[in-house]
Amino acid sequence: MPSSEPSAPAPAEGPVIDARGLGRSFTVSEGPLLRRRRRTVDAVDGVAFRVRPGETVGYLGPNGAGKSTTMKMLIGLLTPDRGRLRVLGMEPARHRTRLAARIGIVFGQRTTLWWDLPLRDSLALTRHLYRVPPRDHARRLAELTDLLELGPFLHTPVRQLSLGQRMRGDLTAALLHDPDLLVLDEPTIGLDVVSKATIRAFLARLNAERGTTILLTTHDLGDVERLCRRVMVIDHGRLAYDGDLAGLRDRAPGPRTLVVDLAEPGPPVEVPGARCVRRQGPRQWLELEGNPAEVIAEVARNRQVADLTVQEPGIEGVVARLYQGDAALAAADGGE
Repeated sequence: MPSSEPSAPAPAEGPVIDARGLGRSFTVSEGPLLRRRRRTVDAVDGVAFRVRPGETVGYLGPNGAGKSTTMKMLIGLLTPDRGRLRVLGMEPARHRTRLAARIGIVFGQRTTLWWDLPLRDSLALTRHLYRVPPRDHARRLAELTDLLELGPFLHTPVRQLSLGQRMRGDLTAALLHDPDLLVLDEPTIGLDVVSKATIRAFLARLNAERGTTILLTTHDLGDVERLCRRVMVIDHGRLAYDGDLAGLRDRAPGPRTLVVDLAEPGPPVEVPGARCVRRQGPRQWLELEGNPAEVIAEVARNRQVADLTVQEPGIEGVVARLYQGDAALAAADGGE
């Protein structure tokens, strides 16, 4: 049946996602029932970024920062109020059906699979939705079954799958049509350590071997550290940062930690330029306040050391400090 959708332009060589001055506002009601007041909230305000083919980008932000609104505009569920947005050369809200044929979407808290059907049958229905030729479907399903280890539960009803198994099924459904862009919203939420490692390893391989572009929103910053060379941080509807992890750490620096393994357990290590923050048997954690080389030399002079390791600040703490810094700056600006 012919589509009533306008013809999509042929995607030109260029960014997979091109957002310029992107904005979306909502009207909310506040106050007592009989004295409701209406005000406009800018969920996304002037966001601009480009994602190049083959990138894996983390899109971070606290709850209510504008992440979900941005994602919904990218896949065509919401229309921007302001700005310009192109995904794979198309305007998402206008070419939603054609865009769906070239992107894969996984929402960690919701499934696209049929609850009462065996996983294999659910994936067969997905083939028809995307109009994937039978031969291509069989080849792709075999490949994904091997990579994601689906074999033992392909014939299990989706409602009986564990969360980790169901997530692997959702990833398979999102990738059966070989999309150019994979959009992931909290793909590892609620998963155990082993399941998280499986999903992360698969996504890293997908990006490295097939060049699939990945946009990832998550509160699990282990996902970001494992998968993303580039991160964007959104807060109060505006981009607070866009760059690599090293630059983010420089933007909101935190203390490094010296992990000291002593030859045997002992009292807290006390040296200039460091503070002992934790002890466990012969291992001690020292928060570095001075020059790491000088601290290490002093520790080695005072204690019998088996091993030393310097740990960079975790990305979770870095992002938290970035939020706090921006909030303090906004408060200062408002008080002038």
